[in-house]
Amino acid sequence: MAQQVQGVVARAKGEPVRIETITVPDPGPGEAVVKVQACGVCHTDLHYREGGINDEFPFLLGHEAAGVVESVGEGVTEVDPGDFVVLNWRAVCGQCRACLRGRPQYCFATHNARQKMTLADGTELSPALGIGAFAEKTLVAAGQCTKVYPDASPAAAGLLGCGVMAGIGAAINTGEVGRGDSVAIIGCGGVGNAAVVGARLAGAARIIAVDIDDKKLETARSLGATHTVNSRETDPVEAVRELTGGNGADVVIEAVGRPETYEQAFYARDLAGTVVLVGVPTPEMKIELPLLDVFGRGGSLKSSWYGDCLPSRDFPMLIDLYRQGRLDLDAFVTETIALEDVEKAFERMHHGDVLRSVVVF
Repeated sequence: MAQQVQGVVARAKGEPVRIETITVPDPGPGEAVVKVQACGVCHTDLHYREGGINDEFPFLLGHEAAGVVESVGEGVTEVDPGDFVVLNWRAVCGQCRACLRGRPQYCFATHNARQKMTLADGTELSPALGIGAFAEKTLVAAGQCTKVYPDASPAAAGLLGCGVMAGIGAAINTGEVGRGDSVAIIGCGGVGNAAVVGARLAGAARIIAVDIDDKKLETARSLGATHTVNSRETDPVEAVRELTGGNGADVVIEAVGRPETYEQAFYARDLAGTVVLVGVPTPEMKIELPLLDVFGRGGSLKSSWYGDCLPSRDFPMLIDLYRQGRLDLDAFVTETIALEDVEKAFERMHHGDVLRSVVVF
């Protein structure tokens, strides 16, 4: 029987979000209903509210979530009712050309639940990233549920569903940071600081955090940065080169998503070094670089989508590290809030003093 729960809905571009009654259908074939325990407030949710993703309003927001599987539909083998899971937005198909080549992290046909959650009047909702977890319960494809150890804090574990995984994966998976490498991270919000943590986990010898906000740089240092650069006061390219023997970093991770910071990343890397773009640009942004410099410097220019993660592989591994005390996911939880405080959390994002506000149910 369909259930009615409370959830956070964005009805129109730029309008404040509101709490609405949501109808969650019983799970169909390949689907699961998850009782949400915690969900992080991510910039992507704000982008949805502002119409920056698409115009398929109304949106049921929220996607960085953890919870317990309540029920599953026909044919589901990945999870069982009672399993503690982290939700992900990359349920791989297993049949596309990437999956068949053994590269499921690049799956071209990821999928979501086929049924729609609705408002009380029957209006269909567009769940953010196919999840819609600013709700007491949500309907997802079973492949969007990754089972992890149940003793992990839901508020911390849920952050692997987007921002923290994006940053850690940008360093470990996309950037392939190795032992002894030098790494620079430009932009030290939630994703950038997660990249700092990823570089530390990978064994980087020198981790240089770059930002214009001293508070964010202090946080980066507490998470493992060995050096910090305030790029409002110092040329970041020259500073990174000076800190790496005049050469530039082996890997530079751009976690802002702007042309000017991408150019800084390009010139702050060593010859044959790697640039990783994990910051999300807007559609109108363009970058102009001398083609001779692109050719002459060698190396790799990469983009990192969701940290090139494979949830079934990476989430359990990272939760293991968390349980061992080697990955401080709790450090990313700046505050826990109620469902009705999501709009206030969006406002706090503009002040730069939070890594993550997390809704706890």
